[in-house]
Amino acid sequence: MRAIGKRLKRMKGIVGIALVAVLSGGWAHAAPPPQRETPYWASLSASQARMRTGPGRNYPVNWFYQRQNLPVQVLEVYPGWRKIRDPDGAEGWMIGNLVSDQRTGMIKGGTVDLLDAPHDGAKLLWRAEAGVIGTLSRCADGWCRFDVKGRGGFVEEAKLWGVDPGETVK
Repeated sequence: MRAIGKRLKRMKGIVGIALVAVLSGGWAHAAPPPQRETPYWASLSASQARMRTGPGRNYPVNWFYQRQNLPVQVLEVYPGWRKIRDPDGAEGWMIGNLVSDQRTGMIKGGTVDLLDAPHDGAKLLWRAEAGVIGTLSRCADGWCRFDVKGRGGFVEEAKLWGVDPGETVK
């Protein structure tokens, strides 16, 4: 009985300290993240992620992804959930922390050239097959810097999924 009494006394002390901290403003309340205008581009942050038919764990899973950094388009934002579209056009809901703001792109179509400068006729550095995923940066004037594990170059934006036509990405 004494052990239970000591635990209760200790818990009362902890609860009291927490209550004082909250009432005095000692603990900052986390402000909700600013709402981004949809649609916007993002990527999968986890190596495994489930897409659901609705914004909740009680909805059935309609896709299971095993490709970290896959570019996705966020269509809607719901507290803790994001409605996304994948490169194949499938749409569904995913837990928000599985979606990253990291900009990635995916080569679409056939094999593409990665060039040393953003214009036709530039020196060929690498080639990438359809489906290859890389990090996007410096998109402007119809070209994007595309980096795959340290090997990068410029690709025409029309050959990428993960960037809007004419979009500027820093």
